[in-house]
Amino acid sequence: MNILVYLLVAAVIGWIATELMHDRSNLLINIIVAVLGAFLAGYFLSPIFKVGTINDAFTVGTFLVTLLGSIILLAILRLFRRGSH
Repeated sequence: MNILVYLLVAAVIGWIATELMHDRSNLLINIIVAVLGAFLAGYFLSPIFKVGTINDAFTVGTFLVTLLGSIILLAILRLFRRGSH
């Protein structure tokens, strides 16, 4: 049951990140972006903000840190996509 909640929260975070970055992606991409964004945030942002990610707990702080990690990941991916055209 917890994995379903985790995937649902990841889908919502990924959707919000793709909406903020004006990147239209499908549900699977949204989940992948949020999960990878959570790991990115856990490695780089959690020590700065002293807040975990959705990998640790579901709170407003962890939601926001994961969202920020997802947005950073999308920005990095956008740079690579533009460079390949």
